[in-house]
Amino acid sequence: MRAVWLREFGGPEVLQPGEAPDPEPGQGQVLIEVAYANITFVETQFRAGGDSPFRVELPVIPGNGVGGTVLATGPGVDPGLVGERVITSLTGSGGYAELAVAAAAGLYRVPAELAMDLAVALLADGRTAAMLLRATEVKPGERVLVEAAAGGVGSLLVQLAVAAGATVVAAAGGAHKTELAASLGAAEVADYTEPGWAQRIAPVDVVLDGVGGEIGRAAFGLLGQGGRMLSYGLASGEWAGIAEETAAGRGATLVSLRPSPELVRASTEQVLAEATAGRLHPVIGQRFPLAEAAAAHTAIAARGTIGKTLLEVK
Repeated sequence: MRAVWLREFGGPEVLQPGEAPDPEPGQGQVLIEVAYANITFVETQFRAGGDSPFRVELPVIPGNGVGGTVLATGPGVDPGLVGERVITSLTGSGGYAELAVAAAAGLYRVPAELAMDLAVALLADGRTAAMLLRATEVKPGERVLVEAAAGGVGSLLVQLAVAAGATVVAAAGGAHKTELAASLGAAEVADYTEPGWAQRIAPVDVVLDGVGGEIGRAAFGLLGQGGRMLSYGLASGEWAGIAEETAAGRGATLVSLRPSPELVRASTEQVLAEATAGRLHPVIGQRFPLAEAAAAHTAIAARGTIGKTLLEVK
């Protein structure tokens, strides 16, 4: 089968297309003909030599999220799954390929009314967005600051927070990104590439921090009594690093995301249902052929992407 290999850590160019043996499903597994592979920011960090939440050793076929059609089932799996359209997470590798094996227990059926590319765009980012809103307990009428509001998670956070009745302040880098956030329902926008951007924003109740660093720290300064901040990403290269004592001094709370398997499944099913009903619209900003995975990683690293970046495999 066609695949993309990571044999050494480094820049995007270390992702090399090649061949790999066709995998076979084992006990409790299915074989998926991959139509789209999901690319996450964490994967670009791992490729560069950063930590991975999974135990992965080189050489490896990267990729943790895929969508496609079940081709075969392994022992202990209902053969009736063959032909089903599904999305699923893998175990940290194997996604950038024509075929992938996955645990049958981790599959999500894709409704016939929902396009496969949209379902894959929701796989990691959609459930993350849903869990972030649940963890911060966003209420109608609250002001919610969403950082990286034009990204894969951020663009969904904007929509979900608006649907929850919040007033969304969308912060992003560049006019084209703030314009996208406004089109998704943000009531206010801020370009955090401009000096003093946070000084022009009225206080907020919730900060959803996907950037960290100076931007995350500036956003924290907008919180007042009873405010909540959840840092879930470090697109800047570092966490915001707010101390618990500092938050307490402002009467604010630093919220942590502790996803259980049950919460992950419920959140994934929630966003799939919302998208199927036409109430949630994943933004797919970039698509690359499988063999151009390096170009996809380059685009993400350049911070010029919007929404989700997908590899088109089939």
